[in-house]
Amino acid sequence: MSEHDETNTNAQSAPADDTQWSVLQERVDVRADKPSQDPRIAAQIDAARARGFVPLSESESERTAKNSPEDLQAQIEAGLTQVDPLMIRPRTSSRILCGVLALVFALLAFGSYWLGVHTLKGQGYEDLVIDNFANYTPQWLLEHNLGLTDSVVVISVSIALGAIAVFVALLRRRWWLAGQLAAFAAVSFACARVLKPALPRPLLMQIHSSTANSAPSGHTMLAITAGLMLVCAVPRAWRAACALLAAAYSMLVGVFVIADKWHRPCDVLMAVFLVGALAMLMLLFTRTSGMDRPGKRVSSASVQIASTVLITLGICGFAYAGYVIWQIFPGLEYGVAWSTGGACMSAGVLVIAVNALVVGAVLAVRQLTASPLTRLGQIGAPPAPPRR
Repeated sequence: MSEHDETNTNAQSAPADDTQWSVLQERVDVRADKPSQDPRIAAQIDAARARGFVPLSESESERTAKNSPEDLQAQIEAGLTQVDPLMIRPRTSSRILCGVLALVFALLAFGSYWLGVHTLKGQGYEDLVIDNFANYTPQWLLEHNLGLTDSVVVISVSIALGAIAVFVALLRRRWWLAGQLAAFAAVSFACARVLKPALPRPLLMQIHSSTANSAPSGHTMLAITAGLMLVCAVPRAWRAACALLAAAYSMLVGVFVIADKWHRPCDVLMAVFLVGALAMLMLLFTRTSGMDRPGKRVSSASVQIASTVLITLGICGFAYAGYVIWQIFPGLEYGVAWSTGGACMSAGVLVIAVNALVVGAVLAVRQLTASPLTRLGQIGAPPAPPRR
């Protein structure tokens, strides 16, 4: 190799310094006027451009400057849509959690039915509660029932809440989500219509209430379905408030249907658990239509607090009601008077607990499926320490 060739080779491999930069810049200007320059000079210029020393040409700079922030955001979203699966569906772990909770709630629903209908002590417990529950319900609550002791009012309010949920989904242009909500409502209504006449109720003991099967409670299913539809339809900022509204509404309906002797307590428990299972199945099939926009996927303090409080209330309520039932368990078979107060109090606590648990779980899982953090969601200012 000649000395001249070694010089050219070193010039191509060595990084360009400030002196080389000036020379190359002059060669760029010359190349613009005389396109037929030595190809070795062109190779050096291209190598320097690749290392970032040569600035963008005027046309490239102008084209970059013309891109507005909205255009750049759209380009980023379009690019990430092709490579990030979290733009299309939730995380696999979240979908598995939906399936597991759906199975657990379904088992709890039919477990409530079996214990209350197919066991001797269960029938004794339900008979005590339905005959005496109104006597142990606070009088102020019965007087200010908001009309929820009227079947027409319960049906009308529930249909209105469900219609609002579908309207919100359509207003947000979430077509798949609107279809999911409609299917969820239809399946819940079908379950109430089909299961009640189909499920048997054996007569294991002499009872004072009706011997016909009344599980699951149709009014309770209607109320909890409408509330959960609203939770799943609204944007992130409204989820916690709608969850508290849904829990309060379904709790009141569950209490009043027992106080007015429409349904036994296990009818209410079965209805809420069954709707919770169907809601988890709906969230299992969440797609882009039911998810938050990538740039707005952030954690929600209100959702975290509300879901934690509701789930904790549900677990603690079940533990307390279970303890009370264990205390009165010997007297349930014979319907003795001393077990009446414990049976009615535990039934009221169970109604509150089951609604809180199901609504809290659906709220938490809705946030998980709607706001998985994508690569786009990680773009932004880094976290800063709190100011004192």
